[in-house]
Amino acid sequence: MLPSVVSIVVDGQTQAGSGSGFVLRSDGYILTNNHVVGLLGDGGKLSVVFNDGTKASAEVVGTNPAYDLAVIKVGRKDLPSVTLGNSDAVHVGDSVIAIGAPLGLAGTVTAGIISAINRPVTTGGDGEASFINAIQTDAAINPGNSGGPLLNASGQVTGINSAIATMASSGESGSIGLGFAIPVNSAKRIAEEIIATGDSRTPVIGVSLEINYSGDGAKLSKVTDSSAAAAAGLEVGDVITAVNGRPIHDATELVVAIRDNDPGEKITVTFERDGSSRTSSVTLGSSSGKG
Repeated sequence: MLPSVVSIVVDGQTQAGSGSGFVLRSDGYILTNNHVVGLLGDGGKLSVVFNDGTKASAEVVGTNPAYDLAVIKVGRKDLPSVTLGNSDAVHVGDSVIAIGAPLGLAGTVTAGIISAINRPVTTGGDGEASFINAIQTDAAINPGNSGGPLLNASGQVTGINSAIATMASSGESGSIGLGFAIPVNSAKRIAEEIIATGDSRTPVIGVSLEINYSGDGAKLSKVTDSSAAAAAGLEVGDVITAVNGRPIHDATELVVAIRDNDPGEKITVTFERDGSSRTSSVTLGSSSGKG
């Protein structure tokens, strides 16, 4: 597996950094995090360092900030690619390993277990916030691991390491055993769409949410005309409490639960209106992954 994992070096116009990635296809396509390549800004240089120490320039094929994913490409053939697993088959307690280049130390392997699944995690800043239905692991993940694979006991990629929790009041700190990975099933669809078209779709229902709502659930402050939500009969003031039976306690959990599905899929939404609980079937719409 190590030959399929790469280090990514970014020299942007105003900032620089590094991360990890892995070979998705033998003809040069590599998957990583959007926040890694985002350091490029409007210009700069993107390089990939392979396990054997060789280096190649790369270009960005496309990104999806909503999922914190990006596909880049190098001009090489016959690269060793990873085997993708099934993130829906992941269970708490499963053994996993993470591979990447934490703090620039290429080819670092750490081991742990799956600590939790379906963990709502928000990363990024204004305008490019990512909402991840994360796989949580206690395998040591540090700055530089971003974009590297999380592997199951069979050596299959089940997640893309994307974020860590920290106890520091500012800046980044080391691993405290709380790492988060993007499930590979979502990443696979997005990567395939980017490779085919340069863009990808993000599922939406067409609502705005009352972020400061203090009750349990996600309260709708706006329902867009002709949207999936409008077609399903949802109205302003409705409070969504579950998606496909999964409890929703706040706005972030609703966004994450929706993005765990594909555009065009039907989901069952449970909501409260005028003190009574109701359900409705919603066929998910889509927006461009570019925002």
